[in-house]
Amino acid sequence: MISKARIKWIKSLEMRKYRLQYKAFVAEGPKLVGELLPYSAPLCLVATQDWLKRNGRQAESAGEVYEVSQEELERTSLLRTPQSVLAVMHIPERRLDLTALQGKLSIALDGVQDPGNLGTILRIADWFGIRHVICSEGTADVYNPKCVQSCMGALARVEVYYCPLPEVLREVRMPVFGTFLDGKDIYAEELPAEGIIVMGNEGNGISTEVARLVSRRLYVPNFPKGSLTTESLNVAVATGIVCAEFRRRQQS
Repeated sequence: MISKARIKWIKSLEMRKYRLQYKAFVAEGPKLVGELLPYSAPLCLVATQDWLKRNGRQAESAGEVYEVSQEELERTSLLRTPQSVLAVMHIPERRLDLTALQGKLSIALDGVQDPGNLGTILRIADWFGIRHVICSEGTADVYNPKCVQSCMGALARVEVYYCPLPEVLREVRMPVFGTFLDGKDIYAEELPAEGIIVMGNEGNGISTEVARLVSRRLYVPNFPKGSLTTESLNVAVATGIVCAEFRRRQQS
């Protein structure tokens, strides 16, 4: 049995101000919760009897465990279709150490607004072994429920920081890459193993202030070159293409 007060607390975490207040976020579904549990003990676990029978050992680390009916889970969940378990996880406090970026490839996000895009970018970072994602203060909240669900456990392995992005880019001592329509063909450029890849806002691209700090401007060409195509790529799609090309060079 789970109390109405506990349900109200969990549902309040759909809003950013309460996530900040309680330093907690909600993850839902057996796959996502299963990916997060080995990395962090949940503050609270709400699950059906069937899930608890199959995953009893995983549940032992939780601060609180509530066995609920499907109806109770539906009242507690932030999803339209709950999937047997939800976990309330602690939001870690992280401070960016610029020395941790040295010799590595990292991603910086300049005003990415859609939580779904942000979640997909985290999955891309996770897939390509990129462990640091630096977000401008105007970027969507990584603990937004839509982002948490779409990143599919990447939050456990990719460290996300919110910083004044221009200040960070001024301080780093490595190449800063960005994609622009007037950039150089990414497939013809030399791409190192170290650097920061900046991806911009869905509608406006990279901001003027950040663009001034980009040392190497890249362009993902359409095919065939010069043909009439869609105006631009979705930011998450573009991130995937750029990261794939960087990693391909390192393996060749």
